Amino acid sequence: MNEMNYLEEYYNTHDEDSRLLSQHGQIEFLTTMKYIHEYLSHVSGAAVLEVGAGTGRYSVALAKEGYRVTAVELIAHNLDILRSKLDGTEPLTVLQGNALDLAVLPDAAFDLTLLLGPMYHLYTRADKLKALSEAVRVTRPGGCIMAAYCMNEPTVILYVFAANHLSEVLENGMLTEDWHCKSEPKEIIELVRTEDIASLDSELPVERVKLIATDGAAHYMRNMIDGMDAGTFSKWMDYHFSICERQDLVGASNHTLDILKKN
Repeated sequence: MNEMNYLEEYYNTHDEDSRLLSQHGQIEFLTTMKYIHEYLSHVSGAAVLEVGAGTGRYSVALAKEGYRVTAVELIAHNLDILRSKLDGTEPLTVLQGNALDLAVLPDAAFDLTLLLGPMYHLYTRADKLKALSEAVRVTRPGGCIMAAYCMNEPTVILYVFAANHLSEVLENGMLTEDWHCKSEPKEIIELVRTEDIASLDSELPVERVKLIATDGAAHYMRNMIDGMDAGTFSKWMDYHFSICERQDLVGASNHTLDILKKN
């Protein structure tokens, strides 16, 4: 089975919307939207591109807020769900396409380019740099690129040890000697460390603005967070926002958001 088949099989059965709508899953969405809004508040008439838009959780929300959005998504099933959320009045253009080749889009056309999924599914350094380079190309000078990543250490802690998969991953050679998870297309998700992200950034004509822990401790205590009443959850979000930029904590978050400015 090739990489595309693994992705199609996964997203044809995986309910990504439900993940982001659970109370602990909302933390990633709310945090990402917070930083998107912070950037867009300084840009008049912003044009937004989301590459790997999935089922449109972000693209549709931003379009319904009135932003001019172009959504590019690889998986046809996801595109069907995305389109089902539209009533036809939203300023949203939907295209099927691949993060590795955005030739259909012109240079320097967007104020903000989002890659909130593609970096999860790219397994070679060359492919990661290609996707990032394409995102940079279509972003205007001085514009912003936001790329999301899945992090290595939460998987070691929560999957390898807490979920008792140590024997399995060792037998299958899925860990390096320094405890970096090895990923292939059949595993669906590629896992990185903060230094891996910094190394990619160093090869691009960008400056890092911030690296954010988008869900922080949420997955370590998901049952507790899902059981919080509204008032407690609001206070949790206040706490989370107060620490999500702390670089000593970022690598322990399941998801991170790398915020870059194009030179």
